[in-house]
Amino acid sequence: MTKTTSQSANETTSFGFQEVPVAEKASKVRDVFDKVASKYDIMNDIMSFGLHRQWKDAVAARLNPRPGETIIDMAGGTGDLARRFKKIADRAQYRNGGDPARIIVCDINEEMIMAGRAQRGEGGLEWMVVDAETLPFEDNSADAYVISFGIRNVTNIPKALREAFRVLKNGGRFYCLEFSKPTDDFLQSMYDVWSFKAIPKIGGMIAGDEQPYQYLVESIAKFPDQLTFKKMIEDAGFSRVGITNFAGGIVAMHGAWVIK
Repeated sequence: MTKTTSQSANETTSFGFQEVPVAEKASKVRDVFDKVASKYDIMNDIMSFGLHRQWKDAVAARLNPRPGETIIDMAGGTGDLARRFKKIADRAQYRNGGDPARIIVCDINEEMIMAGRAQRGEGGLEWMVVDAETLPFEDNSADAYVISFGIRNVTNIPKALREAFRVLKNGGRFYCLEFSKPTDDFLQSMYDVWSFKAIPKIGGMIAGDEQPYQYLVESIAKFPDQLTFKKMIEDAGFSRVGITNFAGGIVAMHGAWVIK
């Protein structure tokens, strides 16, 4: 028992290009997003040239939320994706009737949740401070689970994927939107220059601190490529995993189904 505990205490994980004790990563990630919460949306526009809006529109359209569904928006931040879900579900409810969709914005960072609620109000959404590795939901209780630009910040990604599988009903849908690997070497080299030379500097000017954005670009570089992440999703139990690349693979959407 003593040996196992000692090994666990010595385990490390990546925090950008650093290796840190596993127990410290979540607090370090929270600190990063505490610092960027108030400028999160405007920096997303700058870093992606506004394209993140189109990518999130594509996720919402693919998910196609329906009346009466329970949808978990993990790492939902300020709720911009959840609001897209609600708009689609409300429109379908107006046309076809049924109960309102239950859309839950979950994020480990309370500052992000507070920023979303302060900027645009509750919006008919539920808001919860939640760790992706320990979801406070019953087995087979959700119709859909979406995580957008958040999975790379999770300490134990396989555990978070298994939690997503656990809470989804049979026939439930899973979507993950995340930075990935460009499919062209020239695009990769240009993207590296933008990421490492420009983004931290812009973050320093807009948000007053370069360090959080240095971590963000490092965390993107460390994240697995499309096929490796697809295998991780399959290993968590999901079926029919598909990949859609955006911007030449700079961003990828992974979609999957729960078949239990």
